[in-house]
Amino acid sequence: MITGIKKDFPALNQVVNDEPLVYLDNAATTQKPTVVLEAMNQYYHQQNANVHRGVHTLANQATEAYEEARQIVQKWINAASSKEILFTRGTTTSLNWVARGYAEKFLTEGDEIVLSQMEHHANIVPWQQVAQKTGAILRFAPLDEEGKLDLVALKQLLSSRTKIVSLTHVSNVLGVTNDVKTIAKWVHDVGGIMVVDAAQSAPHMPIDVQELDCDFLAFSGHKLCGPTGIGVLYGKESLLEVMDPVEFGGEMIDFVYENESTWTELPWKFEAGTPPIVEAVGLASAIEYLSQFGMEHIHRHIQQLVDEALPRLEAIEGLTIYGPHNPSEHTGVISFNIEGIHPHDVATALDMEGIAVRAGHHCAQPLMRQLNVPATVRASFYLYNTLEDVDRFVKAILATKEYFFNGII
Repeated sequence: MITGIKKDFPALNQVVNDEPLVYLDNAATTQKPTVVLEAMNQYYHQQNANVHRGVHTLANQATEAYEEARQIVQKWINAASSKEILFTRGTTTSLNWVARGYAEKFLTEGDEIVLSQMEHHANIVPWQQVAQKTGAILRFAPLDEEGKLDLVALKQLLSSRTKIVSLTHVSNVLGVTNDVKTIAKWVHDVGGIMVVDAAQSAPHMPIDVQELDCDFLAFSGHKLCGPTGIGVLYGKESLLEVMDPVEFGGEMIDFVYENESTWTELPWKFEAGTPPIVEAVGLASAIEYLSQFGMEHIHRHIQQLVDEALPRLEAIEGLTIYGPHNPSEHTGVISFNIEGIHPHDVATALDMEGIAVRAGHHCAQPLMRQLNVPATVRASFYLYNTLEDVDRFVKAILATKEYFFNGII
């Protein structure tokens, strides 16, 4: 396992409600290592300037740092070219760019967009808007009893009318991993394009966009030890060339005339105005930090935590886990409820034990309706969590049950 790295994360070394912090809200956002904070601080102290605009030394240094970050991302996900890496504000922005810049341009009435019942709102609402504007039809692939994507039903949904399939790689509620490589092949066989929401997978496992053969892929920096305010949209170069930008002005311009303008080349065609420069520097530092462990090693570490946590949770009477019951099919996201206790009360009680989890619908209301619950408690592990964290988490749940049912602390 990965050990001894909590010291790298200042926010983890604190006491909450008189207890050492156990941070298990990593699906929402991850903590930042000192090296990322220092990289961003150094940029502001020594390199701060706008990019692509000046010829002075600081401007050149800033531009080099920003474009180097793009190249680091390109290599990390094995994109064919740095032209295929666009910096956005996050996964939500990335998916909106595809919906507005590509789908609205090419979809017509009767075309079909296929999603699944497990999608985050950020991978539902933009497509609803596309459907309303173009007359396209939304189709939803169902889930099986364990919350896994029903691949047989999904394949049956695909036809010559299928123009876009947009799916999460890893569910932010159920902890399942979807076989996007196989699905992408099916989608391409019917002439559609494959969009992947990798917000929960990019931080946890190796991503190779050429092997997956997806057409677009989106993820956020803040979920992989990087700063907030930056995300990545990967797109195949041929698709980005025909896709329209959705923001205008600044550095995405080539020539501006009185009544019309032309756009510059990829990838800057999409990056209007001052981009998230220091955030890109922070993201690059975060990727380098993760890369020293290796994404496969990080994945195995988190799997060991799940292997320990899942059976112990399932042994608790009255606790229901949503998603696969086989630890090998479950990522570091575990959603559950305790019979007779509201999820928010569970999360509050755990917080009093110094354990940070998330309670709510997790931006997945259609999924909550399918599960027939208003909300769940969600614990999500990352590379700095330990078996001791798992132990404290399980014991705190048992203590919470005891308190609510027997009034004993």
